[in-house]
Amino acid sequence: MKTTQRSLKSAVPFGTGRLAATLLLGLYASGVVQAEEHGPIDIRDPYVKAQTELSPDRTPPAPKPGSYGMDKATGKFIDPVMTPFSHNGQSFPGQLDYWDTQSYIKNMKIEAYYPIQVEPFHTWQNIVDFDGKRYLYQYVRRTLKIFDITQPKAVKLLLAQGQNWGPNGGGEEVNPLPAQDMFGAASIQWNKKLGKYIMVQSYEVRRFGVLSDKYREPDKVEAIRKSNHLKGFKVYEMNGPLPQDWKLIATRTTDIEHPNAPVGEQQGSGVRDIPAYFGGDTMFVAAAPSDKYALTEYPNDLYNAGYQSWDMSDPSNPKLLDVLTVPGQIIGDPAHEAVFKANPRAGNRAAWMGARMSLFIPKPVEQGGKYGYAAMGGMGLYVVDISKPEHMKVVGHLEFPVSIAGTEGDNIDVSQVEKTGLIYFSGYPLSEDCYEPYKDIYAVDVSNPAKPAIKHVLPRPTPPADAKFTDFCQRKGSFGPKRSGYYTQPGVSRDGILPYAFYNAGVQVFDVRNPEKPSIGAYFVPPFDTKNVASYAVGNLTHGTYTEYDRNLIWVFTNHGFYALSTPLLGEPSFAPPTKPWPARD
Repeated sequence: MKTTQRSLKSAVPFGTGRLAATLLLGLYASGVVQAEEHGPIDIRDPYVKAQTELSPDRTPPAPKPGSYGMDKATGKFIDPVMTPFSHNGQSFPGQLDYWDTQSYIKNMKIEAYYPIQVEPFHTWQNIVDFDGKRYLYQYVRRTLKIFDITQPKAVKLLLAQGQNWGPNGGGEEVNPLPAQDMFGAASIQWNKKLGKYIMVQSYEVRRFGVLSDKYREPDKVEAIRKSNHLKGFKVYEMNGPLPQDWKLIATRTTDIEHPNAPVGEQQGSGVRDIPAYFGGDTMFVAAAPSDKYALTEYPNDLYNAGYQSWDMSDPSNPKLLDVLTVPGQIIGDPAHEAVFKANPRAGNRAAWMGARMSLFIPKPVEQGGKYGYAAMGGMGLYVVDISKPEHMKVVGHLEFPVSIAGTEGDNIDVSQVEKTGLIYFSGYPLSEDCYEPYKDIYAVDVSNPAKPAIKHVLPRPTPPADAKFTDFCQRKGSFGPKRSGYYTQPGVSRDGILPYAFYNAGVQVFDVRNPEKPSIGAYFVPPFDTKNVASYAVGNLTHGTYTEYDRNLIWVFTNHGFYALSTPLLGEPSFAPPTKPWPARD
């Protein structure tokens, strides 16, 4: 087992940070942004304290009224230059004063709709076939629902655990999971050696509902440090579709300095989001391996996560192979701290720094894959050579324009890179009412891995002519990209077609068959549902999409239920049981 950290020489440090920071401060002075009141600072955690001492407090002030909003001449929304961290919004002149209950559709067809909520904010999905039947798992931490989707127009709910969300919120848990347990973001793959499906579940620190602001809630910071749940991952054999058929075969913490530490004493973030595991001998995960990985401004997160590779040749005995650390992550290391301070985001008390998801890998190492792509929030894009998992190394790095608040680098779609050399890099909005800069989807040319370069951005969705608004910002709620699904989607991604969940703009299907002239080829924008959704969650309309490429169906997950959609861009949909089981067994 090797637990080395990658040398600072293996990644490219920020080169324009101080200049960019100076430009941002100039915007404050010019009056484009104005001061905002905050509660009292109360920092006692040594790592949070050390992070704040590295730079002045540059919390973005609220934008000056009139510096953003609707342009009457063009009917377009002028985005704020920057905003403070917020999950709320700020209404503006020209915005609708009601929730729009109309829906809008282009080049798509609604095949089915199911008014079943799992959670209105965010969920994960997996699809698995057993004995000719197809099962959909939709879940988020302690809330899980399992559906039989063999017949997409007659879906059956088989199991519900956790909260049942409705107009009054989540309510009490039903059929609860064991105390301190949860259903973590999962990769489910076929393992040829065992002849079984293997499920790896991520166990990440719980933040939402525990911590709101690490700069003002020292007791909650301490609670996360001593979290009474696993920080790492679990491995299961799946011998059937329901939890009673699953067998736990391994548990690991990603705390590399204390691999035998019990729950409550483990350090670091645990595994973030879905592991990159394809059923073979190697797995990659995003994780901060210790509490020292703390150089992040984001107010409700304590960790700047890097990456780990694990030997999964025996799924019942995972072994750590390597840890990838890039400049700007570690408290107490002068070289890391210098890179952090040079980042124009230092001190803004808003920017997510480090990995939110695992490496995005277009081809598994076992099949000859060489590169993984890392979205590290405000630290940008890293191109990682993974051909030797025991010795990961950075070969390229790219920075992006500052876009705070909101999350700047969360998702990378790699479905087109093998044929076009392009990946699609994006963050997502946190505020409602477009109270933050718009989150572009960047097309990045990685044909030269050492020199990734921004080519262009995908078009910004616009409402149809018959809508009572000319910009989606007027529709209320959040507006911007979330994700284009996950690599665990059944079948093979379609060349030139990129479906993205887009919050109040529903699902937007980008046509990039001509990579130089991207367009929006189809969309479905669902209605807001004020009767069946808790009032504080209405604006979080469409948070997920998950595509069955083998049956040409796009599942769209909203805060009031989920839809099955088809589009000619994918081809004629199939409503018959799948002809080949998923995950693939070949």
